[in-house]
Amino acid sequence: MLEQRHREKSVKVPAFARTTWPVFGLTATAILISALYAAGHYGRSSAVAALIAQGHADANLKVALLRAVLERPRALPLLLAEDQQVVGALASRDAEAVDALDRKLEGLVAGTHASVLYVTGRDGIAVASSNWREPLSFVGNDYSFREYFQRAMENGTAEHFALGSVSKRPGLYISRRAENQAGALGVVVVKMEFDQLESDWRDANRPVYVTDANGVVLITSVPSWRFTTAAPLPAERLGAIRQSLQFGDAPLTPLPIVRQQPLSDDASIVSAVLPGTSEGEYLRLLTPVPSTSWRLEYLVPTEPSVAAAVREARLLALAVLVPILALIAFLLRRRQMITIRIAAEKTLREELERRVTERTVDLSRARDLLQEEIADHRSTESKLQVVQQELVQANRLAILGQVAAGVAHEINQPVATIRAYADNARIFLQRGRKASAEENLGEIAALTERIGMITEELKAFGRKGRTPPEAVDLRGAIEGAVVLLRSRFAGRLDILAIDLPPSGLAVTGNRVRLEQVLINLFQNALEALEGRIDASVNVSVETLSDEIVIRVSDNGPGIDPSIRSSLFSPFNTSKEKGLGLGLVISKDIVADYGGRIEVESGETGTTFIVYLRKAAS
Repeated sequence: MLEQRHREKSVKVPAFARTTWPVFGLTATAILISALYAAGHYGRSSAVAALIAQGHADANLKVALLRAVLERPRALPLLLAEDQQVVGALASRDAEAVDALDRKLEGLVAGTHASVLYVTGRDGIAVASSNWREPLSFVGNDYSFREYFQRAMENGTAEHFALGSVSKRPGLYISRRAENQAGALGVVVVKMEFDQLESDWRDANRPVYVTDANGVVLITSVPSWRFTTAAPLPAERLGAIRQSLQFGDAPLTPLPIVRQQPLSDDASIVSAVLPGTSEGEYLRLLTPVPSTSWRLEYLVPTEPSVAAAVREARLLALAVLVPILALIAFLLRRRQMITIRIAAEKTLREELERRVTERTVDLSRARDLLQEEIADHRSTESKLQVVQQELVQANRLAILGQVAAGVAHEINQPVATIRAYADNARIFLQRGRKASAEENLGEIAALTERIGMITEELKAFGRKGRTPPEAVDLRGAIEGAVVLLRSRFAGRLDILAIDLPPSGLAVTGNRVRLEQVLINLFQNALEALEGRIDASVNVSVETLSDEIVIRVSDNGPGIDPSIRSSLFSPFNTSKEKGLGLGLVISKDIVADYGGRIEVESGETGTTFIVYLRKAAS
């Protein structure tokens, strides 16, 4: 039972079963996030739409109440302008008539809820007023500069909202021109204040304010917003308003509305800062006030309604999606369990078949091995002496072949060069150029001396002896190697690009033996590029702290992988007429003086890297 459970745990679950849950988790998360975002957007949109509908209804009621407040005093100036007592008092300026008019105006104010009633002459000086008994009586004050007086004298009637020049209280001034057959006698003015209306609005805890055609707040439930502006006023218009003293010395600063997101022509979402509170989001609704140039603006807080609607929409989305995702997870789990069970059964069956096959193969192999061992024992005794003799003879021939091949390989290049110099010398003698012929004969003598030195080196190599190390000028060794290659590769040395080191850069070794190494490497690179149009051999020298690095790189086809691992073994070559000894001898020469050779080869070319020790300065 325990073994069966262990096998079930070691069952390899199919790839699609392993990735099911991560994919499902990511998909479910994406669906939930998208659904919550969509639900939140829908909840917010529906809440804002409901607030707009309810807000418009509330705003219309407030506008209706404002109109009712405005309509009550509007008839007073019309009636008083045609009242004979008013006309008579303005025409005669009799003290008794003026006194009677003061008392009449005082009684009318008490019955109409107007703030004040007063009558001015054609010069704008107040003749009678309902507040004639009060210390701040309007009687005798000059109102000729007021717009409501000027417009009434010109047009017959006017309405003007301004800050009282005496009372310093804001209100709406409604004026009417009084006249008789002789012409204009003066103006009847009624002032309306909206303290009670503002108080009623303030109790609703929702900001309401009325703006004029310039956007200046006239009536408001937020006292600190009075005489602010819905938008910054142009400098010219701002100066004109201040000069008229319509709002006294009010700064006319913009409302504390931080940002605005329009929804329609009469609705927008704004961020505002109410006194004593932090910044909040409001729905601003705009409703015109009929029979005036005013506009009522109503701010409805959106955060409570929107938060509730968003929360409700998201809970509804979760209530729908969570059961669906749970059902999908259950079905996926069930499918995964079935898949794992099938995989476990298949694994057990394959394990059994594998063990049977292994046992059968082991028995067959044991039988074959036993038969082979019997045959080997029978033939070993008869072949042992023959093999021993063949090995001794082969060892002798291999040593002899290496020595002979080494001598042939190392003197081949100087001999070819001697032949070229000899032919040139013969031609020079035929042409009478004795000096050139003598120069070539001198080169031939030097090369024969070099052959002798190579022979001595090869003898030393056979005796495991080595020429003592000395300081060798690397630049001279490279140039000497190029000279020896010139006859063999005449016309092709232009592809050999050598970055010569500076004179005086010395390495540890022997000049003749180092030239042997360089000749082998240069010759191999040039032969590998035979027939290529874009052939190129680059030779560079790099100086390290205690080593000199020589790199010989070609852009040939690279070294065959089949011989790369045994590249430095004797008689291993890819050349049709090669002996496979050049790299072996070169490696031994470099190793004799504490250096090493490395090779890098690929489809784009081959690079031999020679590391030589710096000579002691």
